[in-house]
Amino acid sequence: MKYIHVFIFFFYSLNIVSQTITNYTEANGLISDFVECIAVDKINPSIIWIGTSIGLQKFDEANLSWTTYTQANYPNMPSDNIKVIATMKNGDVWIGTDYGAGKFDGTNWITYDNNNGLINNQVRSIDEHPDGDVFIGTISGLSYFSSSSWISVGAPNLHWSGVNATAFDSNGDVWISSPLGGITHFDGPSNFITYDTSNGILSQNVTDLIIDEYDNKWIGTGGGLSILDSTNLVVTNYTRMYVLPPPDTLNPVVNLSSFSDLDESIYGVWASIYVGYLGVGGVAGYGYNMNQQWIDFDVSDGLAGLNVRGLDLSYDSSPYIWVATSTGISKISLTATKINDINHVNKVKLYPIPIKSLLNISSSEKIEKLTLYNNLGAITSFKKLVNSSRNYKLDLSSFSSGIYYLSIEGKKNIENRKIIIE
Repeated sequence: MKYIHVFIFFFYSLNIVSQTITNYTEANGLISDFVECIAVDKINPSIIWIGTSIGLQKFDEANLSWTTYTQANYPNMPSDNIKVIATMKNGDVWIGTDYGAGKFDGTNWITYDNNNGLINNQVRSIDEHPDGDVFIGTISGLSYFSSSSWISVGAPNLHWSGVNATAFDSNGDVWISSPLGGITHFDGPSNFITYDTSNGILSQNVTDLIIDEYDNKWIGTGGGLSILDSTNLVVTNYTRMYVLPPPDTLNPVVNLSSFSDLDESIYGVWASIYVGYLGVGGVAGYGYNMNQQWIDFDVSDGLAGLNVRGLDLSYDSSPYIWVATSTGISKISLTATKINDINHVNKVKLYPIPIKSLLNISSSEKIEKLTLYNNLGAITSFKKLVNSSRNYKLDLSSFSSGIYYLSIEGKKNIENRKIIIE
């Protein structure tokens, strides 16, 4: 039996997690609504870097100003078609294109390609090592910039399909993901160890990879998310971070980001997800201190679009998720209440999920009212509860399969939860 544990925290009726979403499009200053990638500035979290097929933009949210960078104005840029953005701790901004990588120091651009260091011009990832070295993944392998010179690694040490991402563990070792070859641990000049589906990872197609402060490897794949623990022996898999109506359950991960990089691990790891054959996507977050459950946001919550291209995170007094879509960008502003600030805790349990007929609801608080909404927001069922029971069975056998939203009303709070009826 599968349970969804929902913890509702009250402090003058505040929830543990709530959000507002702000969208930006061409009407607000974007040069193109079709955004390929997005990154938060490492120096100033109110500055957002946005990659499109017609140029790079810097959005200064504090001043609501936009600056555009194209080859017409900056001829040393490698291309206007930006595939990857990475911001560095020293303030540099790197972009990846099909014509090489570009480094911008705030004034000047320098392009690196296969004529001056890269193993291949088609760049798919750019990541910064803790010591400041820059690692660039391409369709042919990995190039990294160390001590003013380039070093490249390709097949047979790495999978022939190239590199989608690199990440670094607490020892400084390099972990590399590939489109068709799982992940590879590189800890020396010639020591390469591969982990793939034979070790329990969901798919050979690894789209992104991050490593948390406990040396767990979060592995985004075409089939969901796998977590390889610090011993490299135990794999935990998630295939339904972003809830879809049955029978569609596939959760291809576009990219991953973690608040632990910002010393705010309470807000957890976030994945952008896009299901191409359905044309739908969203973002999902897994929090260490959010009862280790997934929460998700999509267009039904106000996200700018269905085609999610990526995300990045920032923290500036509150946590924010910046999401790139094909119809603009979204800023999700999260708020959370820390446990030691909370006067009272209400624990709600819903099971089973998905639902075939009866939904069991139990609560440490009296439930006053239940309201069920369909995916369009229309009320489909309403029950005013007159008894004092904290356990309730809701008969949903007459409802069509799909996604619904259950509003659970107590004395001090209303919680809306997504449920699935099979």
